Amino acid sequence: MHISTGSLSTRLALLFVGLFLYGFSMAMMIAGGLGLNPWDVLHQGLAHRTGASFGTITACVGAVVLLLWIPLRQRPGVGTVANILVIAVSVDLASAWLPHDAASLPVRSALLVGGVVLNGVATAMYISAGMGPGPRDGLMTGIVGRTGWSVRVIRTGIEVSVLAVGWLLGGTVGVGTVLYAVAIGPLVQLSVWLMGRPARRSQSAVGSIPAASTPTETP
Repeated sequence: MHISTGSLSTRLALLFVGLFLYGFSMAMMIAGGLGLNPWDVLHQGLAHRTGASFGTITACVGAVVLLLWIPLRQRPGVGTVANILVIAVSVDLASAWLPHDAASLPVRSALLVGGVVLNGVATAMYISAGMGPGPRDGLMTGIVGRTGWSVRVIRTGIEVSVLAVGWLLGGTVGVGTVLYAVAIGPLVQLSVWLMGRPARRSQSAVGSIPAASTPTETP
């Protein structure tokens, strides 16, 4: 899914800014303490059990999931590797800066809602760069390709499984988990549409130029 056939520099900017903001959005939801998305529930549970930072756990889980691509015959791209590294760094940097336990409920609620919205925008950015899926998305598409089952069934099965394991390990499940599940799809779709508007307008403008007004080559 591309916004346009932009230059490589534009696509790289979309990729890295999107991934950095994705990590920042994760840190916002963690700071809110009102519930995380399923994968982050797993990451938080593992971080609690091991004492490692959230970003380190995120990177380690991403690397393990990437290994599962091998029997699924999935091929990583630049965005796949960047997904593991950039998000791990940005989530730890943002977590060190954002308020946590001392924050009031209104502040925590704002962090949750802002984190979910930012996550949707960031997801649209790095997906639109078209430089390779993240490890977790690639796992889903790989299983779909090998089994022929629907995306909905595979995605639900993976999300429920990691959520259950993460909750058992002590990850935070709450209203934020439900909000993320309900809102993230529409937010990503809306963000992709909004970011694609300039490209659509440009194509429309080019298509509306009368043929007689376009310059012709001299023999």
